[in-house]
Amino acid sequence: MMKANFTKTFILLLFVSALFSCSNDSSDTDASLPEVSVGIAPPAAINYNIINQFPHDTSAYTQGLILYKGILYESTGDYENSSLRITDKTSGNVIKKHVMGSDKIFGEGITILNDTIYQLTWMNNIVYVYLLSDISHPVKTFNWPYQGWGITNNGKDLIISDGSANLYFVRPSDFKVLASIQVVDNDGPVRFLNELEFVNGSVYSNVYETDRIVKIDPESGHVTGEIRLPNLLSKNEINDRTDVLNGIAYDSTTNSLLITGKRWPKLFELKLN
Repeated sequence: MMKANFTKTFILLLFVSALFSCSNDSSDTDASLPEVSVGIAPPAAINYNIINQFPHDTSAYTQGLILYKGILYESTGDYENSSLRITDKTSGNVIKKHVMGSDKIFGEGITILNDTIYQLTWMNNIVYVYLLSDISHPVKTFNWPYQGWGITNNGKDLIISDGSANLYFVRPSDFKVLASIQVVDNDGPVRFLNELEFVNGSVYSNVYETDRIVKIDPESGHVTGEIRLPNLLSKNEINDRTDVLNGIAYDSTTNSLLITGKRWPKLFELKLN
């Protein structure tokens, strides 16, 4: 925004620049209006090959998915059925399960940092914290002032989505918000950011109720790439309980993504090109 003490020369340059549409409008704007991104290149299409398909528990209303030290962890929602679980990736069998939901508690995303599991809840403003060695009960809770959707980490900070176009960078020791960015592509803010995964310096996010996963630069908030995943399930694999795509886990040993959805019968392994 312009400041009152800018020089006349600089103001004149801004005015000329605006006339020739060579830069963004630098005048004050109504904060209630959505920001519009200008000059951002359209996200590059990220191609992929499906290299494996595994069974997935169709009772799992998947909200968070993470592969940590070769073990698959999953958070599920749907109130009373909300849970934290350890799942065998190959067979889809549930090895351990902690039911933490109720008629008021709805589980959301999870991440693991320093052998500690952080699990969001949807509208309860509660974050459950577990020791990796024992998922049977949380060892502490934190307050989260927004809705809880997706969570990941960059090795230092937690990164959280709340269903808007915002990503929040949070200190894990006390859940203080350190910074936030708005995620934008060439069309403007990208809302409904859901399940998150941090992969090689970028944040990957499901866009809720779409077959789109966006690749986000966590410094600028710009969407640099996107994966489109239409028709992963065949028609005979879909019933009236099958819900939307949701769940991204990164396998660093194979440099591949594990993808599933809410009550999906399959977990897909994708190799990105």
